[in-house]
Amino acid sequence: MLRTIGAILAGLVLWILVATILDIGVRQAIPAYHAAEATLAFTLTMKLARLALAAFASIAAGAVAQKIAPASRVVPWIVGIVLLALFLPEHIRIGARLPVWYHLFFLATLLPFIGLGALVVRRRA
Repeated sequence: MLRTIGAILAGLVLWILVATILDIGVRQAIPAYHAAEATLAFTLTMKLARLALAAFASIAAGAVAQKIAPASRVVPWIVGIVLLALFLPEHIRIGARLPVWYHLFFLATLLPFIGLGALVVRRRA
């Protein structure tokens, strides 16, 4: 039980950590990005960068959750459901400020990318 809880917490923390580190990288790579964050006035390149960093964070979260709890196939999905529950209200709140395709891609791929990260770990084991 402790391993399961630890795996879920590790997946959530790693998602935030990876997303934060990659966001810092995007800020360095795209000079106007930081200014656009305040108003969500992102260019297409910025939106794609944000979606890519979310994808990488999701894959990493699924992988670490599966690595910590290798006997459980549900732990990565719990991580994904918790993240979805956390992000859904925010995407509803900012709905009109970003295009629908952006929200749909982010929300629809959150669980599959987490599952992909878990699958990679399972296949290597």
